[in-house]
Amino acid sequence: MPQLRLALAQVNARVGDLRGNAEIVVEQVRAASDAGAHLVVLPEMVITGYPIEDLAYRRSFIEASQRTVKDLAGRLQAEGLGHLVVVVGHLDSAKPVTLAALPERLGVPKNEPTNSASVITGGEVVARYDKHHLPNYGVFDEFRHFVPGDETQVIQVHGVDVAIAICEDIWQDGPSAAADAAEAGLLVVLNGSPYEAAKDDTRLTLCSRRAVEGDCALAYVNLVGGQDELVFDGDSLVVDARGELVARAAQFQPELLVVDLDLPAATAPMPDPETHFHGLRVERTIVSADPVEPYSPVAPTLARRWDDLGERYQAIVLGLRDYVEKNGFSTVLMGLSGGIDSTLVGAIAVDALGADRVFGVSNPSGWSTEHSKTDAAELARRTGLQLDTVPIAPVFEAYQSLLHLDGLAEENLQARIRAVIWMGLSNQHGHLVLACGNKSELATGYSTIYGDAVGAYAPIKDLPKTLVWELSRWRNDWADSRGEGPPIPENTISKPPSAELRPGQLDTDSLPDYGLLDAVLDAYVERDLGVAAVIAEGFDPELVERVVTLVDRAEYKRRQYPPGPKVSKRNFGRDRRVPITNAWRESL
Repeated sequence: MPQLRLALAQVNARVGDLRGNAEIVVEQVRAASDAGAHLVVLPEMVITGYPIEDLAYRRSFIEASQRTVKDLAGRLQAEGLGHLVVVVGHLDSAKPVTLAALPERLGVPKNEPTNSASVITGGEVVARYDKHHLPNYGVFDEFRHFVPGDETQVIQVHGVDVAIAICEDIWQDGPSAAADAAEAGLLVVLNGSPYEAAKDDTRLTLCSRRAVEGDCALAYVNLVGGQDELVFDGDSLVVDARGELVARAAQFQPELLVVDLDLPAATAPMPDPETHFHGLRVERTIVSADPVEPYSPVAPTLARRWDDLGERYQAIVLGLRDYVEKNGFSTVLMGLSGGIDSTLVGAIAVDALGADRVFGVSNPSGWSTEHSKTDAAELARRTGLQLDTVPIAPVFEAYQSLLHLDGLAEENLQARIRAVIWMGLSNQHGHLVLACGNKSELATGYSTIYGDAVGAYAPIKDLPKTLVWELSRWRNDWADSRGEGPPIPENTISKPPSAELRPGQLDTDSLPDYGLLDAVLDAYVERDLGVAAVIAEGFDPELVERVVTLVDRAEYKRRQYPPGPKVSKRNFGRDRRVPITNAWRESL
């Protein structure tokens, strides 16, 4: 059987940075050449970064992507890399079309973008595979928004037929690129698949099934890195025709995964340039028909997997790091209350950026307990982050002398004073402010808008409160396993949570116990059950009605909350949106 050395370049692309992304491609192809690879495959939309949302419809952006691919082919040839076969994902266009109705009358052009993969070798683009109707709503939802392509591309590389698929091709049941590849020895899948909990298990199962269905080896290459609310976790992999895992890249970090494969020879001469299979057009291109000389294979890599909590933690760290650095910030700032939420965010920020780039502010009020101040200081001591103290009592008293607020308005005033201090320091020193709210608070509206909800990024907004505690314990256990001191003070984990906006205040004064609350939220928010179905799971009707009412009334707050990394299947803002103006109420 012919041999083929494959390199999957799992890279961190930046949306809109076409020049920088092309440079990453050149670096990876050079490394693959040094490793003796014959075929190099890069992820979906690597030239433009992904997702590009409405940039997909901007003609100047499409043309820039097209020029970049053409220039890339010439540069690879000029740098002595033209002998390699390189498959690269990018934005392209099928043809200009015209908007209907009013825009048409105004003569406004509309472009039909395509999610494309080009095959580059010898200084030229020798083949291209287009998926039409590139969505502009953010990212492909692999399970619910599949739009089938009308063709697939097969190339012959060193005597092996290689089929090309993009993203959701393999997620679709029925005729697919995997089926089209039934006569190919290898199916390569270019992906930009964002992280959510336990998705790596789903990917492997799916890739194995598609490989068996197509009777071919399957190589899946994914992006890595943060993009606004999405985190791409890498996890590129190769399975053989029996569905057995051959090689796997690391999660949450760039890697060039090199693997040697013994593959079936192309069947006789290449068929006609255009044939049909299961009703889809199959375009075939001979790149090189002669097998490579036999060589000694390299040992495949099987990277260690993170456990479920470790995955979430690493996803949040990567999402925060890339949000800060890709948006041109150098430092972050957050309010440190000594509570578990801000403490976990502080530890995450130090892991993401380094202690010298993380600034905390303690803003004690007249109601702040001594342990809230000492716990914040202990976090700073353990992690090395920089902590300043700015008491708010004088400012609060000045406001009260004018406003004479009481009750909830008085409590929220304290939170808003703190926010003014954080934003003032941000303006003065260029820090990016982090909001420290969790998903349970976001779900129920248990936050002060323009107070603790201010900021540019919210690292733990997709973590329920119970997971905040679990992840804090995990982080300390991880430190212990590496012989390091745990970053999160034990007292912060064990003490009852409180906003400390009035004497003796506890979160349970306003909310159910978090264990019970999160269980109801899992049913109502994560699984989208109606009230009757939630109650049928054994929850008290009065509790369910209380929680559901809080969730339904807080949509306007959630719309104004900063972005944060998606780590669940139902992230507020990206996956779950209900109308703010909405008369529907769930009934018991």
